[in-house]
Amino acid sequence: MSPQLALLVNPAARGGRTLRLLEPVARRLRAGGAELSVIVGDDATDALERACTAVAERPDALVAFGGDGLVHLAVQAVAGTDVPLGIIPAGTGNDIARALGVPARDPIAAARAVLRMKSRLVDAARIRAGQTEELFAGVVCCGFDSRVNERANRLAWPPGRARYLVATARELRSFRPIPYRVTFDDGEVVEREVMLVAVGNTCSYGAGMRVCPDARPDDGLLDVVMLEAVSKAEFVRMFPSVYRGAHLGHRAVSVRRARSVRVEAQDVYAYADGERVGPAPMECEVRPGALRVIV
Repeated sequence: MSPQLALLVNPAARGGRTLRLLEPVARRLRAGGAELSVIVGDDATDALERACTAVAERPDALVAFGGDGLVHLAVQAVAGTDVPLGIIPAGTGNDIARALGVPARDPIAAARAVLRMKSRLVDAARIRAGQTEELFAGVVCCGFDSRVNERANRLAWPPGRARYLVATARELRSFRPIPYRVTFDDGEVVEREVMLVAVGNTCSYGAGMRVCPDARPDDGLLDVVMLEAVSKAEFVRMFPSVYRGAHLGHRAVSVRRARSVRVEAQDVYAYADGERVGPAPMECEVRPGALRVIV
């Protein structure tokens, strides 16, 4: 039986350069027997409304053709339903796809994976920040990393990982450690000056930075990584280790696992899956098995 696929497209991914991949991807899906309806919103709000309408019509899958931001949007539409989420990575980072075992650098290979329709249940998590409440599938950043994200999102060049490296170098010039209060679901409270707090359902963000390297998307827990205040020179020395996940061995890094966590700080915005959510304080809570994804 031919799968009915709703293909959610971000025409702005990689500055619009991925649109040239849409036709070969669509051709591959159709050649594999899929019947496609293509969804392109005028903006994020419109795209979400269209995606929710498509999910209500019960396709065999909602397939996100774009980067982590589009996956984040698609998660809002499919979480808690029995419609699986397919991912065809075509963005800058593609960290969520990589964490779930989807071919992150080959959209055609990812399209073949969608056609096989093999799925698994994974966790999502709810974040509340300011007046906003959303779900996320990957990592929430709050601190130095979220400010880097803001800078990176404003850069048109360079692409991929290099964009985050440039943004990191620029933010480091003026950044100062921030007083945080972090409350875990078991009642433990941590109050200290830190560089960043990352809450991970999956392991990486920023095009391959393995900030929560041991996070698993199906264990019913969130990994909370905190980097205490260090000098800029020490930060520069340790920074490359995040791409290997080796930073966990540093004396200033701590990791806790929790079902929920509250993070309080001043003048800090939370980013979830690379998307700006709202100002701290923020609360994150895992939703075990809330997503069915094609892998």
